[in-house]
Amino acid sequence: MKIEEERVSVASNFDLFEKMVEHEQVVFCNDPSTGLRAIIAIHNTTLGPALGGCRMHPYESVDAALEDALRLSKGMSYKCAAADVDFGGGKAVIIGDPKTDKTPELFRAFGQFVESLGGRFYTGTDMGTTVEDFVHSMKETHCIVGKPEAYGGGGDSSIPTAEGVLYGIKATNLELFGNDDLGGHSYAVQGLGKVGFKVAVGLLEAGAHVYVTDIDEESLRAIEEKAAATPGTVKVVASADIYSQEADVFVPCALGGIINEQTINQFKVKAIAGSANNQLIHEDYGKKLQEIGILYAPDYIINSGGLIHVADELYGFNHERVLAKTKHIYDAILEVYKLAKMSGICTMESANTMCEKKMESRGGRNSFYTPSIKPKWAIRK
Repeated sequence: MKIEEERVSVASNFDLFEKMVEHEQVVFCNDPSTGLRAIIAIHNTTLGPALGGCRMHPYESVDAALEDALRLSKGMSYKCAAADVDFGGGKAVIIGDPKTDKTPELFRAFGQFVESLGGRFYTGTDMGTTVEDFVHSMKETHCIVGKPEAYGGGGDSSIPTAEGVLYGIKATNLELFGNDDLGGHSYAVQGLGKVGFKVAVGLLEAGAHVYVTDIDEESLRAIEEKAAATPGTVKVVASADIYSQEADVFVPCALGGIINEQTINQFKVKAIAGSANNQLIHEDYGKKLQEIGILYAPDYIINSGGLIHVADELYGFNHERVLAKTKHIYDAILEVYKLAKMSGICTMESANTMCEKKMESRGGRNSFYTPSIKPKWAIRK
């Protein structure tokens, strides 16, 4: 019986390494005194130190938390390559309820684990965490980004994120209609959070007709008030009805996984271009969108303005530099569309191919330096 248990244990360990086969490093963080249970996943540091947010969520199991960390960290490698920042992909997850389990001591303990990686991983806010949480982590590590302005950060990253989405929509309109005007078209905006609200306002100011939905009644009232002062028009629709609006472009700015078996046949749009992360429940849905004639702007490219913002902090934040770099999202989206047409592949495949080639071509050429990391060190290929 004992021998059989040992065999099961060895097999389980090999299963774990199989899950991690694409990743350089996975760190399990445990601090019983604070209740911290976290996982840091470093996918690829070819382009530079890993960069990715830290989310807090009451995962059902450690396996579920690990799967989320592995999936998200891989996505960050592609996102960093697409945004042309000298960083690789990483992600951290904290297992716990963000409403009840947060303490300053927990985030200080998390900061100690981040610091122990010696500058291989930089992190900041994500779902379930706030900038205030990482003020505590900053007492233990220099490797925090997305900091408040009072602590030397760049402030609100939703501004360049929304700007990048609008540039991506302009590029999409150019592909669809032959001009990149935002006005004169219709959009279905799902979610009026920090980014979605700014995107909707930008579309309204351009003279567009915008369908909106959100679970927050206050946000809906606020967008109607904004619309009254713009040349555009707005119509509030139920959450379940946003997928079936006869708009030109669907703009998802809320939860991920919204392009799935239940929604894909509801769409009546020409394109999908929005800020939500992981919009496709599975990458195969990129091909399915292509098959039904819907142009898809890969989410990790169009929403990369926030990444550009936080990455810039590590060079000494410059607002004008961030906005200038964010404008290149327009060109990146057009490049994805061009490659997809030339190669006869869907835009998700096109984006992945473009990023993989960039990582391959630039491998071993990057180095990175901040005052907190001495001496200067080169990123291994």
